Amino acid sequence: MSDVSTLFPSIGRNPDRNKSLHPDRTWIRVLRFGVGAFVLAALIQKTFDATLPGSDVDIGQLYSQFTVQSNLALGLVLVTSALLRRRQLPQWWDHLFGAVVVYLVMTGTIYAVLVAPPGEPWWSWDLYWPQLAHHRLAPVFVALDWLLVTRTVRGTWRRPLAWLGYPAAFLVFSWVRGALDGWYVYDFLDPTLAGGWPAALTTTAQVLAASLVMALLVHLTGNGRAALAAGRPQGEHRSTPD
Repeated sequence: MSDVSTLFPSIGRNPDRNKSLHPDRTWIRVLRFGVGAFVLAALIQKTFDATLPGSDVDIGQLYSQFTVQSNLALGLVLVTSALLRRRQLPQWWDHLFGAVVVYLVMTGTIYAVLVAPPGEPWWSWDLYWPQLAHHRLAPVFVALDWLLVTRTVRGTWRRPLAWLGYPAAFLVFSWVRGALDGWYVYDFLDPTLAGGWPAALTTTAQVLAASLVMALLVHLTGNGRAALAAGRPQGEHRSTPD
C-alpha cells in the first residue's frame, strides 16, 4: 500500500518526482514535526524568559509581537501537517500554509533590516536559540517547504490581498495598544520617537509594500509549484486531444 494519499486536484505531471515530495512522505512529516516542535519550544522558552526579573517584556507584551504570533501559527500548522495526512486536512489548508510563509519570511526580513541589534550581520546564525528558531530557521524552512513539497491547490489573485489582512490588523492593534499604555511593539511603529508620525507612517508604508510584494511572490511560486504537479487549472480544456 502506498504511504501517500491522493491529492485533490490529483497529480497530473511528473508523477514520480511529485510523489517523492508528497506531503504524506514520512521524511517530510518528520521534518515538519521536528521544526514545528522546535519553534514551539522556543516560544515556551521566550514565555519563561518573560517571567524572569529584569525581562524587558512581560507575557502580554511578548504575545503582542508579530514574531511570536506568526511563529505560534507556524508551529501549530507544521505539527498539524505532520500528524495528519493531507487528505485529512481541508483543501484551504494550502492557502493557510501560504499565509504563514508570507508572515515568516517577512518576520525574518524585518528582523534583519529593522529590528536586529546594530552590527549583527543579516546572515548570522549565531543567535540565542529562540531567536535563531524564530528569525532564521523558521523562515528558511517554511520557504523551502513551500517551494519544494508537492501541492496541487492554486489560489486566485484575491489570495495575496487576503493574506495581508492580518498584518494590516496587527498594525492597527499595535497603534491602539501603544496609544493606551505607551508601549509600542517595535520602534519603527512608535510615533513618540524621533520623526514622529511621519517617520512611523513612512516606515509602515514601506513594510506594507514589501509585504504585498512578498505575498505576490509567494502566491505566484505556490501556483507555479501546483502547475508542476497538477497541470492545467480546473475548467481549462485543450482544444485538441493529447
